[in-house]
Amino acid sequence: MKEIISIKNEQLKKWKKLQTKKGRLLYKEYFLEGFHLVEEAYKTKQKIKIILYTKRGQTKLLNFLNQFDDQKKVFVSDEAMKSISTLSTPPKIAATVKLEEEISLKSFFGKWLFLDNVQDPLNVGTMIRTADAAGFAGIIFGKGTVNPYQAKVLRAMQGSNFHLQIIKGNLKEWIVKFKKQKFWVYGTQVNKEAISFLNLKKMANCALIVGNEGQGVSRELLKMTDQNVYIPTFGKAESLNVSIAAGILMYQISTLQ
Repeated sequence: MKEIISIKNEQLKKWKKLQTKKGRLLYKEYFLEGFHLVEEAYKTKQKIKIILYTKRGQTKLLNFLNQFDDQKKVFVSDEAMKSISTLSTPPKIAATVKLEEEISLKSFFGKWLFLDNVQDPLNVGTMIRTADAAGFAGIIFGKGTVNPYQAKVLRAMQGSNFHLQIIKGNLKEWIVKFKKQKFWVYGTQVNKEAISFLNLKKMANCALIVGNEGQGVSRELLKMTDQNVYIPTFGKAESLNVSIAAGILMYQISTLQ
């Protein structure tokens, strides 16, 4: 078991770099903060490299910490944890996890969510958590969509990313691949050619595309779908937040009889 007290420690500087995309790619690791996320990573057999914990963590999480070999555990001072944390109140425990190589699709089945240029971390994290709850098989992060290993996204996902297939790629290429496997692809769009989500039909295998918070799904992708859908509004709001709309549509798709 190692111990780090000084905030000038070189190892701390490396871990802080994991909060950036460049650092994650350089070291092939990402950073988790807080017991819930670390516990979910452990339960789902993610490749945890290092466990960092403070005095509070040592006191309150001893049984959990005892499950790890001493060479993986690093005791850090509160100041040291604060220096690498993105949280206003630094966590009692954190971990570095191996960043896997680009994951290929395990199999074509179930319901999928495609994210087209969705940029807000909280929206993306919320949608992935909802997709998990709604029984979706996976998510494909298209061009322009926020990185799934960003700290705010990880916190918003609350560990649901460990329960789903998460893939990054070109949505145009993935739409073609899914259609070849007889998937029905839905886009989201408000226009006279779209249908109400209340008129969707039951589909065992399908994909739902949601788009950028301001611009929606790109026209190129909307031309490739089998059907575009919309959610009627009854008040004066022009549109719904993308994560709210995605949640409504995912549950509608999942509960159709």
